[in-house]
Amino acid sequence: MIPNEYLKNLYRASLLFLIILSLFFAVKVLSEFRSYSMLGSNGANVITLSGHGEITAVPDIANISFTISRDAKTAKEAQTLVAQVEKKALDFLKNSNVADRDIKTTNAAVYPKYEYSRSICPTYEVGTMGSSTKNSMPIYCPPGKQVIVGYTASESVTVKIRKVDDTGEIMQGLGVAGVSDLNGPNFAIDNEDSLKAQARKKAIDDAQQKARVLARDLGVHLGRIAGFSESGNYGGPIMYGKAVIMSADSAPSTPAQIPKGENIISSDVSISYEIR
Repeated sequence: MIPNEYLKNLYRASLLFLIILSLFFAVKVLSEFRSYSMLGSNGANVITLSGHGEITAVPDIANISFTISRDAKTAKEAQTLVAQVEKKALDFLKNSNVADRDIKTTNAAVYPKYEYSRSICPTYEVGTMGSSTKNSMPIYCPPGKQVIVGYTASESVTVKIRKVDDTGEIMQGLGVAGVSDLNGPNFAIDNEDSLKAQARKKAIDDAQQKARVLARDLGVHLGRIAGFSESGNYGGPIMYGKAVIMSADSAPSTPAQIPKGENIISSDVSISYEIR
């Protein structure tokens, strides 16, 4: 038999241990709660550092666009003229190994053309001192009105060229085919996601390194991340001159060469750290 006094002491010790353990967890939970509640609040001590990262890559696609526009007396005639030029342009693109999935019509429209018309008043004679002269200047009788004098049909198309070295030749061929307006090329990377991730990683590493140096100089320790933001610059279009838009009579025998250069994919981040 275990003495009653021994059992009482064991019970008291167990109860004390549970009380201490409960207090420990209560303090821990309260501390964590306060820590989370301070994130992003005015009471938290934070430092904010920016970082920059860049990746360069050779473009693997070229985006161009063109418009076909024709005028005629009727809407049907204008559309027919546009369709004729469109067929020549699409046949040329097909023969240049541009896939159908890389050719997209972005807009098609037909609209009337107006002119303001006024009728001329009948001529009349004016007399002075027994003589008369006929008015030589035309006088327009009000009111005038807008009248339809024809129609304009247009169609806009975008093209993705995957073999970028053929860009100059393709743009020249489209100009010979008779397109009205040719723009581009805009050299780009077909799949930039992985390159964007690399640039972001470099920017984060740059910000973290700056934060470690600043914390050491300030004599503080970095805590958890209190804020993060990112902005990126993925390059802009490289515009080519109008020299590639030529008629069949003036087109050179050798296509223009278009340097594609390199695209810069960059990321800028801002990271805020709690300090203690």
